[in-house]
Amino acid sequence: MKWLKRILIALLLLLAIAVALPFFISINDYIPQIEKEVSARLNEPVSIKSIRFTLLPSPYVTVDGIAVGGADGIMLGKLLVTPDLFSLLQPVKVIKSIEIDSVTLTQKAIDKILAYAKLDAAKSPQQPVRVESIRLKGVLVNFGKVSFGPFDARVNLDSRGEPEDASVSSQDGKLRVLIKPDPSGKSSYLIDASAKAWTLPAGPALVFDELSVKGVVTRNDANFGVVSAKLYGGTAIGKTSVSWQKGLQLNGNLDISHMELQQVAAMLSPGIHVSGKLSAQPSFSASAASADQLVGALRLKTFFNVQNGALHGIDIQKAATSLVRQGTTGGETRFEQLSGHLVLAQRSYRFTQIRIASGSLAVDGQVTISPKKELSGRINAEVRVLGVSTGVPLNVTGTIDTPVLYPTGGTMAGAAVGTVLMGPGFGTSVGAKVGGWAEGLFGKPEAKKSKK
Repeated sequence: MKWLKRILIALLLLLAIAVALPFFISINDYIPQIEKEVSARLNEPVSIKSIRFTLLPSPYVTVDGIAVGGADGIMLGKLLVTPDLFSLLQPVKVIKSIEIDSVTLTQKAIDKILAYAKLDAAKSPQQPVRVESIRLKGVLVNFGKVSFGPFDARVNLDSRGEPEDASVSSQDGKLRVLIKPDPSGKSSYLIDASAKAWTLPAGPALVFDELSVKGVVTRNDANFGVVSAKLYGGTAIGKTSVSWQKGLQLNGNLDISHMELQQVAAMLSPGIHVSGKLSAQPSFSASAASADQLVGALRLKTFFNVQNGALHGIDIQKAATSLVRQGTTGGETRFEQLSGHLVLAQRSYRFTQIRIASGSLAVDGQVTISPKKELSGRINAEVRVLGVSTGVPLNVTGTIDTPVLYPTGGTMAGAAVGTVLMGPGFGTSVGAKVGGWAEGLFGKPEAKKSKK
């Protein structure tokens, strides 16, 4: 009976090996053949580090280190494929889920994915394999200097391989996006995005206390008819659209109310120091070859109104009353209201129809900020000196970090004559007013002359 016992022991060992074997099976010998076939199908170089098959607790295949299309292509850290065993003997094989971990996408990679989808649809109108669910973890989208992520995504597909619904959420939990097919259109999807304490990934690092975006996305564009946000103590409501069929095109408009301007202004153009509550209705557009070029291509125009704030770095009243030939800088100008019209184009800011009201001071004029942050323009400051209301033209120069106001030549000449004839103080103010008036009537402002 010893021989029977030995046979039973041998059978148990073989059974144990058979159960444990799938944990150690490597399909790496098949990698060159798989790479060759996939490369031929996609017309792109494909490389795979390793492939492993596991049987328990449920059968799945693990693929590590997938690269498609070279350095600017698609990089996948790990891919887990879980098949439906009962479908393996059927004409259509079913994959319960595909899980992809650590995904890096570039603009070129996304373009390639869209091209692969078209290629696959053309070659295989009736798919022999159906996927029920796709999950992505740790996705990072990199558009040059602009990056978004990491985030997780999930897509559920129907029996035809069409998406039933999808969701995207940032790993910090601040952003969530839900996507569903549009009942009114076969090739469009409804987007419902919400965020809290979320920082804009591209352009100025604006922080949204709350954000809600709803719209429709197709393969070529996205139209968001509802954009609602709370940020910096105010609100912004509007709509925007994005198209990427040929480069990137952005269009939209907003209604901004009671937004604290100080931090926002510094983000839009570092060095601008202005505070107060902003209300505006900007319309904007941009057209660029890539996402990282959108900010530089942005065009914006709006009337604006700022309440109860200050211009930091310049004292307009001091510049208008001291009449220092070399110019005045430093200090601040507090105001009850600052209004005007802004046009932003090619990184240049042009402010026109400027009006400032602040107690005994009233200002009007226009100022331009160049792409190099240099100031140019002219303002007219109406001040009261010794009971006399005096209009003093001032040239604006310097930079946004160090703005300088200096009186025009006509103003200085009139002030000097008034001082001689009528004495300092009253005579100076009257002379300055007459000099500015005469310059405006018979001459051209110095700011304009300097451009010729």
